[in-house]
Amino acid sequence: MMLFFFIGLLESTGYMARAAFFYGPPDGARRSQRPGIYPAAQLARLRDPGHHVDAHDRGQRDRLTTILVAPLMSCSARLPVFLLMIAALVPGDRVPVVTKVGLILFMYTLGAAGAFGFAWLFKRTLLKGAPSPMILEMPPYRVPALPAVVRQMWERAWAFLGSAGTVILGISIVLWFLTAYPKAPAGATPSAQLAQSYAGRAGHLLEPVIKPLGFDWQIGIGLVTSMAAREVFVSTMGVVFNSEGGKKDTAPLREALRQATWPDGRPLFTPLTCFTLMIYYVFAMQCMSTLAVVRRETGSWKWPAFQLAYMTGTAWIVCFVVVNTGRALGF
Repeated sequence: MMLFFFIGLLESTGYMARAAFFYGPPDGARRSQRPGIYPAAQLARLRDPGHHVDAHDRGQRDRLTTILVAPLMSCSARLPVFLLMIAALVPGDRVPVVTKVGLILFMYTLGAAGAFGFAWLFKRTLLKGAPSPMILEMPPYRVPALPAVVRQMWERAWAFLGSAGTVILGISIVLWFLTAYPKAPAGATPSAQLAQSYAGRAGHLLEPVIKPLGFDWQIGIGLVTSMAAREVFVSTMGVVFNSEGGKKDTAPLREALRQATWPDGRPLFTPLTCFTLMIYYVFAMQCMSTLAVVRRETGSWKWPAFQLAYMTGTAWIVCFVVVNTGRALGF
């Protein structure tokens, strides 16, 4: 609701239309022929919510492109994963803060580059066609009408709860069941319960796929549970490695990750593994709420399924290249 409120403020002041105008192509002569990009799937409204998308419709292609690439723009949900991996990657007493900030900035830049790259690719392949005209009303700058902004915020929030929220609730229940059952013997630790659960078994089944990236079944559990939300990866790792500590104190978990090993004794969370895992979370679609919104806005499961496939596939390929390049260079 806070997000929708501030977006409503920007729209009602007349700023948003000008922002879209400036995000058009740099050559002014063609500025009226191509749309700007709003970095949010729910703002890239495809006619009525639930309307099935026609990829051949000129007016919908640009909006669909935005919806497909918007999740590549890094959000705050990725930040806890980045911070945890950086904490395990570089000890705080040996590396200046600017280096850590630089790593986070690199990840955000990488996500933005991926978004623009795939937008360019989709507009020339899957969603190829003549660009649609850019028709924008340039309203005068004005003081926002607060009642209208609040009403818009409420309508968008209610639509999210009514449509996307039902999908999110259903998937959350499924994820909870996968981590809670079958029950481990009485007295088992939380990590033993998780290993015994269906999610733990899924991690083992997933290990042959993610092992070429330097990940084991324990990281695989985190990848499964973080489908609910990316930041869930941090709490999952705390359970997997039986590490105490809360959100404000990740030091015990950081040390647990540094001490984790493969069965043959090799360190699990090496600097290369931490860096690769950060890149995985840049590209992979690890957010069921986004998939639910895309389903609602496109009126079909086809596009969320495609988005999940191309983003996760890209994450695997990029991480595979990174980890093998790193190993070849001796990291």
